[in-house]
Amino acid sequence: MSGQGVFIALDGVDGGGKTGAVAALERVLTAQGYDAVVTREPGGTEAGLALRRLLLSEHGYDWTPVAELLLMNAARAQHVERVIRPALAAGRAVLSDRYVAATIAFQGAGRGLALPRILELHRMATGDLWPDLTVILDIDVRRGLARSRLRNAAASLDEGRFEALDLAFHERVRQSYLDQAAARPDRYAVIDADRPEAEVQRDVEARVLAALRR
Repeated sequence: MSGQGVFIALDGVDGGGKTGAVAALERVLTAQGYDAVVTREPGGTEAGLALRRLLLSEHGYDWTPVAELLLMNAARAQHVERVIRPALAAGRAVLSDRYVAATIAFQGAGRGLALPRILELHRMATGDLWPDLTVILDIDVRRGLARSRLRNAAASLDEGRFEALDLAFHERVRQSYLDQAAARPDRYAVIDADRPEAEVQRDVEARVLAALRR
């Protein structure tokens, strides 16, 4: 595990139900006696939230792929230094809604940036900190995007910059997640998220608890 604690990331294409799954997982781990901290990316800190608004606003700046990658890593560097590493050092269970798998998928496969560049920036930004387990919530991109757009509209969120991109972009992102999981089955788990929420959350909890027992 990472330090004294455990680091779990939930990731996947937009609309897969990560936020609800993280909240449900927090309740289960707390009941099991874990001291859980929930966080997200981009975000997790005040500076990270400011960058989140800049990066996700559909009506904001037109970032180049490289600028987008650098800003994501700036938010992550702050997040790891101020939130994740202190929590792990204190023996806590960190549950993050997105982490580096998202950068590999969105800025790598989606935007076409080279994986070695992404990995080098990750080493610089985080000291090469990786989750103990990354759970991928996998869903058809059309269904996921429809869910995500409804969520943004219901909450009046201006966070639709990536949802506005074409289906081909999101298909590349989805395939990247599946490829990452296939390459590291010891560190990744894929959960079918195209099912009722309770079923998905139950499978996430079972997979995470199994990893913790190991």
